[in-house]
Amino acid sequence: MESAVQFLDMGGYALFVWPAFIMVAIVMTALLIWSWRDLRRERQTLELLAERRGSGETAGTGNDA
Repeated sequence: MESAVQFLDMGGYALFVWPAFIMVAIVMTALLIWSWRDLRRERQTLELLAERRGSGETAGTGNDA
């Protein structure tokens, strides 16, 4: 049990180490979520473009006349 307390104390630097560790964990989690959402959005765009290509539509021309 003593070694666990020593580990958590980080040799007296726990006040600096643990907040830094928590901040890194938050940033990494945010990046993971952000990347996952971006991947889903890009896949949806690719699926839409593939559907348009398959149906013969031109994507983004904007010429209706």
